[in-house]
Amino acid sequence: MIRDRPLVFAHRGGADALPEHTLAAYLRALDEGADGVECDVRLTRDGHLVCVHDRRLNRTSNGTGLVSAKTLAELDALDFGSWHPAAAVGSLAEGAQTDEPRVPELTKLLTLDRLLGALRDHGRPVRLLIETKHPTRYGADVERRLVEMLRKHDLAEPRPDDPVRVTVMSFAALALRRIRALAPGIPTVYLLEILPPGVGGGRLPFGARIAGPGVSLIRARPTLVSNLRAAGQQTFVWTVNDEPDLDLVLAQGVNGIITDRPKFVLDRLAKALPGVTPDTPNPVSDKIDTNRSAQIAVSEADSQTCRNDPTTPR
Repeated sequence: MIRDRPLVFAHRGGADALPEHTLAAYLRALDEGADGVECDVRLTRDGHLVCVHDRRLNRTSNGTGLVSAKTLAELDALDFGSWHPAAAVGSLAEGAQTDEPRVPELTKLLTLDRLLGALRDHGRPVRLLIETKHPTRYGADVERRLVEMLRKHDLAEPRPDDPVRVTVMSFAALALRRIRALAPGIPTVYLLEILPPGVGGGRLPFGARIAGPGVSLIRARPTLVSNLRAAGQQTFVWTVNDEPDLDLVLAQGVNGIITDRPKFVLDRLAKALPGVTPDTPNPVSDKIDTNRSAQIAVSEADSQTCRNDPTTPR
């Protein structure tokens, strides 16, 4: 039985309808009623956090090479939208017969700074899941720069009335320990593609507060969510894009659904839970542990111990 409507997060802004990690995708997802959005962040050569999933530029831009080897100016010159099927429509299309310029919100690189500003200005409370990508040549600098950016936007110490409520995610347990040390009030999600020892029984690594299994792991381990719940852990599941997977995670009672198709999920939830609107708060997910006594010293020799997350899209 579903007791509370799970939160719905637009994965990379809702990568099904529009090019991933573009401002247009994020604004569309919010207009459709998503509770929150998700982004990946990488550090450029000159120290800027940009919203790009893959290590390499080839899949989602007209550039090549490593994101980490480029400056912000070099990345800013690239087209991050024309690869998507939406590029076949209107002025975004390559070689389209139109005098209208390309829409920058559909093709321009998105920095985390710009995304945070856009979410703050949107006019309603929004949740933001930020995944830090590891391993990387910059190691702990990613989390340090992230917390600096959150402080710039006054979001590093969460308050109930914040216009944007940030949660940090990673496959690397060490990255979450860093966040716990640098900004202990920020919730963290331990992303899972496989099941490390102990997690199947509901135990998360130190620094992690929410489990983030892939939907394939939920299929393979049908008792995982119930075990996590019994241990007092919340569960955000990625990436839920079709009806069978949605039915599965709803039956399991997950707290958050990360999807490329936020409108599809919201429409299904409206049918499954009549009278419950997309703006209904999730009381379970609103419980944030703000214990600040857990600050720890974290080793800077990190990238060799971080879990190697694949660069194929999730």
